[in-house]
Amino acid sequence: MKRYYFILIILLGLILTLIGWININIQPGYVPTTLNDFFMPGSQPLESGTFNHPEQCDNCHGGYDSAIEPAFTWRGSMMAHSMRDPLFEASLTIANQDAIDSGDLCIRCHSPVGWLEGRSTPTDGSALTDNDHEGVQCHFCHKLTDPLSTSPTDLAYINTLSNPTTIHGNGMFIVDSQDLRRGPYNDITQVNHDVLYSEFHTKSELCATCHDVSNPVFSKQADGTYKPNTLDLQAPSFDTYEMFPVERTYSEWKMSAYNTPTGVPSSVFGGNKENVISCQDCHMQDMTGKGANKNYVPVRNDIGQHDLTGGNTFVPELVKTLHFPDNIEIQNAINAGIERARYMLENAATMNLFVTESGSGYNLDVEIINETGHKLPSGYPEGRRMWINVRGYDISDNLIYESGAYDSETATLDQNSTKIYEAKLGMSDDVAALANINGMGSYVAGESFHFALNNMVVKDNRIPPRGFTNANFEAIQAAPVGYSYADGAYSDITSYTLPIDTYEIEVKLLYQTVSKEYIEFLRDKNITNTKGIELYDLWSTHGKSSPEIMQEAQFYTNTLNNAEKKLEGTLKIYPNPTYDILNIDLEKISSNNLQIDLFNISGRKIKTVAFDKTNTSFEIIKLDTSDLSGGTYILKISWDNKSINRRIVIR
Repeated sequence: MKRYYFILIILLGLILTLIGWININIQPGYVPTTLNDFFMPGSQPLESGTFNHPEQCDNCHGGYDSAIEPAFTWRGSMMAHSMRDPLFEASLTIANQDAIDSGDLCIRCHSPVGWLEGRSTPTDGSALTDNDHEGVQCHFCHKLTDPLSTSPTDLAYINTLSNPTTIHGNGMFIVDSQDLRRGPYNDITQVNHDVLYSEFHTKSELCATCHDVSNPVFSKQADGTYKPNTLDLQAPSFDTYEMFPVERTYSEWKMSAYNTPTGVPSSVFGGNKENVISCQDCHMQDMTGKGANKNYVPVRNDIGQHDLTGGNTFVPELVKTLHFPDNIEIQNAINAGIERARYMLENAATMNLFVTESGSGYNLDVEIINETGHKLPSGYPEGRRMWINVRGYDISDNLIYESGAYDSETATLDQNSTKIYEAKLGMSDDVAALANINGMGSYVAGESFHFALNNMVVKDNRIPPRGFTNANFEAIQAAPVGYSYADGAYSDITSYTLPIDTYEIEVKLLYQTVSKEYIEFLRDKNITNTKGIELYDLWSTHGKSSPEIMQEAQFYTNTLNNAEKKLEGTLKIYPNPTYDILNIDLEKISSNNLQIDLFNISGRKIKTVAFDKTNTSFEIIKLDTSDLSGGTYILKISWDNKSINRRIVIR
C-alpha cells in the first residue's frame, strides 16, 4: 500500500510540473492583450521594402577617420546595439509576460528593420535575424519620411499606405519602399546611390519617432487618469497626448527654449555651431570632415557626427562582453562611444554651492542647473536616476556627515534624506485587479516597474529645461509630480545643514543608468526565460552600474570664514525684508570681478548684476525687486573665486 501512495505522489508531482510548464510556456501573459491592442499607424510590415546590412554602408562611410566617419561613430552608439542590449531584452521579457504581445511595441523602435520586414512576431524577438540585431541602422534612418511631407516623391509612397499617420512619435514611422537615401544636404552631385534632400533629417521631429513614447493600451480620461481600452481593439485615438506617457523627451524639447529660431548658446554641445536648437545639434553635433572615403567627397563644416550619444556608459560594456569579445574594432568604437557619453554627462548640468555659517553649523545650498534641452534626466525611467551626494569632513579628515551615500559593493543607495532626481511609474487599482484575474502571480497597485501595465506617474521631480512652464508641460503630460517648479525654472536648490566641526564639504552629482532595484526586479519576476538572471550576472561582474560623476566640488569652511571676516562690517543688506529696492552696501572689496546673483528658492536665477570694481571706494548697489512676487530668495555674492550667500525676504 505504501508503494502505491509513493507512486501516486510521484504522479501528482509530475502533473503539477506539467501544469506549471504549460502555464509558463503556453500562457506567459497575465493580461490577454493581442497585437491589435498595440497597433500603431504608419508604415506596416512588408510596406517598406527591404534593408541593406550596415556593413554595405561601411564600404564608403567607414575606414578613413574614426572621429568623423558615420560607420565608426554609429557602431559605438547604443542606437547600433539597441537590439543587443541585455537590459532591454530582460525588460522585453517582463513586458510580454505582463501583457501578451506587448513586445511588438518595443521591437518596432529597437529593431525597426525586423519589425518592418515582418519578424517582430513572436514578440520575444526570437524570429529576428542578424541584420535585425543591428538596431536603429543606416538604411532605416535614411529611408525615413516625414509623415507631414508634401513632397511629390514622399506623397507617392505615403498615398500607398494602408494606415498613414500625421503624427511624429510612438514608432509611427513612415519608411519609403524605394531605395532613396534621404539626408540633410541639397548639394550632393556625385554619389554611388540615389539620394534625396530631406529637411526632415535636420529636425527634432525625426527623433520624436522613437523618443516620444506612449502606451496605446491606456486612454486618457476627462479627469486626467488613464483607463484600459477594450481588449483586442485598437486605441480609440493615436494622438500622442491621448495615450499614457511612457517618455516625453521630444515633447520636453518641444516646450523648451531650445525650440526657438535662435536656440540656446552652447560652448560644449553643437560642435561647430554656436547655438543649439534641435536634438541633432547636441546628439549629432556638427564636425569638420568628409562624409565618405571617396576623393571627390568635399570637406564640410557641418558633418553630423553619427554618434547619437546619450548618457549610457554601463550597457555598452555588457554589449562588448556578450557580442564582441574578440572584435577589437567594434570594442574600440564602443569605448569611444562610452567616453562621448561620459562627456555628455559631465556637461549636462552645472552645480553651484552656497555656504554660510550659522550658530550650530553650516548651511549648504546645492544648486543643480539643467544644461540640456529636455528634463534632467530624461527618457524611460527604467531605474535611471541622478542624485546629490554631500560629505562633510572634520579637520582630521574624518567623515562626520553624509547625504546620498552609495555602497558600491552592494549597489545600495541610502535614500533617506537623499535628493534623487527621477521619474517613477505605477499601476492603478483597476489595472492591478485586471492583471490578477488572469495572472499566476500577485500584482499590487502603486509604484511599479511593470512597463506594460503602468498607467500612472507616481513621482517626477526631474529638472525641467530652459523655457519651462507648468501649463506647457501639463499639456504634454510631463508636469512635475510630487514636486513643484516655478514657471521659468531650469534649476533646483537643495538645502543641507552640516555640523559646526565641518572643515571640508565635498559635493557630487551622480548619475546611474540602472538601479539595483530594477535589476533585481527583472531577475526575480522572470518566469519565461533566463534573460533576467543573465542580466543580473552581467551587472554583478561589470561594476553594478557604477554611478558616473556628473559634477563635483569642494568647499573649505576656513575659506568661508575668511570671506565672512573680509566682509564683516562692510556688507550690509537692507531693508530685509524689502518691498521694492534692496540696498547692498559693499565697502573696500579689493576685487576686479564682483558678481551678484538673485535666485528664487527653487533655484531659478532671477537677476544678475556684474561689476568690474577697480577701486576700493564705498559703493551701494541697488537691486529693483518691485516686479518680483513675495517670498524668500537667495542672494549670491561672488568675487575672487569665493562666494557667500544671504537669504532675503521680499514682501
